[in-house]
Amino acid sequence: MNDILNRDALAISAALETGEISAVELMEATLAQIDATNGEVNAVVSMPPRETLLDAARTADETPRKGWLHGIPVAVKDLANVKGLATSWGSPLFKDFIAPEDDLVISRMRDAGAIFIGKTNTPEFGLGSHTFNPVHGATGNPYDTGRSAGGSSGGAAAALAMRQVCVADGSDMMGSLRNPAGWCNVYGHRPTWGLVPNDPVGDVFLHPLATLGPMARSPRDLAALLETQAGPDPRVPLARKEEGPLVPAQGNHLQGARIGWLGDWGGAYPIESGVLDTCRTALKQMEAAGAIVEEVQPPFPAEEIWDSWLGLRAFANAGRLGAFYNEPAKRAGLKADAIWEIETGLALSGAEVLRLSAIRSRWYQTAARLFQSYDALVLPTAQTWPFPVEWVNPKEIAGRSMDTYHRWMEVVVPVSLLGLPCTAVPAGFGANGLPMGLQLFGPYGSDAALLRLAQGWHEATDWPNARPPARIA
Repeated sequence: MNDILNRDALAISAALETGEISAVELMEATLAQIDATNGEVNAVVSMPPRETLLDAARTADETPRKGWLHGIPVAVKDLANVKGLATSWGSPLFKDFIAPEDDLVISRMRDAGAIFIGKTNTPEFGLGSHTFNPVHGATGNPYDTGRSAGGSSGGAAAALAMRQVCVADGSDMMGSLRNPAGWCNVYGHRPTWGLVPNDPVGDVFLHPLATLGPMARSPRDLAALLETQAGPDPRVPLARKEEGPLVPAQGNHLQGARIGWLGDWGGAYPIESGVLDTCRTALKQMEAAGAIVEEVQPPFPAEEIWDSWLGLRAFANAGRLGAFYNEPAKRAGLKADAIWEIETGLALSGAEVLRLSAIRSRWYQTAARLFQSYDALVLPTAQTWPFPVEWVNPKEIAGRSMDTYHRWMEVVVPVSLLGLPCTAVPAGFGANGLPMGLQLFGPYGSDAALLRLAQGWHEATDWPNARPPARIA
């Protein structure tokens, strides 16, 4: 592997700017790395012809720099549109769809100079935190290709870990930027809802649950891509402006930080053996770096949070996918989980949706009071270790049966329900040799503060480079 691919994205950008390397050299190294490793993980899909990508790199070398991504190869999650590339959503219904235009956030990345080399694999319609679909197959974990890379940004996380890309986009409704980051030993950031605008298509008011965001191998790269993605658009309501720069300076930002550890939410969340031990070891390292870590008792009933989430998520998915359900021919092409989401959402009355939203409001107010005592709260990024890639989803955890296809990811819901910012950081490895992560989440608008904490943690550990996949090492 070319050593340049081990560098962070900002370092690669600087090398391109100074002429240390050319965009063509970077593209050749990237394509060679994908050729060498993608057969193992199946992270990058729908790639244009090699010569087309090399031509784009030559053009980048011959034209003035557009921005910090100028000449950098990027693969986009296969739920977003890149002009001229296939957008399958992992569904046979769309396997031949070629996007006529860039989505809003993708256009911002293109304007910053990114060269789009393909798509990253995702579950069908992004449903489920395990990346597999009937169009492109399953994505394997870089640390054990027989296990899941997580999802729905699983292809992005695996591509980062395998040094196929240096920075990646993703999206997150139910942990999709966090679970794969934790399972692939990289970083993911779910922004404050509204900081990164969703594409202005369909309803833009009713469903503040999902958001776009960045993934990377360092917090500074994470923040650099977030700055590119972020900012209001006049067509999108409820947007939020950045409050100052997001890229953190280097330094021990953990010193004096007040961290609240929520663990398994007082036993409400079944968690596989070894996960909490790995997280507690990481918290002790944070304490050694100067953080003040305290255990926090469950601040709100977990069953009420789940009740609200289950209904509001289904309500949103019924709106998003309902048109396909209404056509019998297309309904036949929907996976069972999508049909369950749609039918659950369609069965809700307006009064029931309002009741569920009132629960969300009460949890938001409780969390706001809690953040008066803590700079960040912490949960694991998942309740289980990466499971066999051939599974659809875990049926039980720690002896407790899972009553829905996504109940095994309940630990991410307290953040998602409120649209809070959350940085997923590597926590280390279990005795099984598999990675786990931590969710650091804070009050509304605290993205920059969380990224500073993540930078302090990165400087203390640098897990992505301290323990890369064996294929990279």
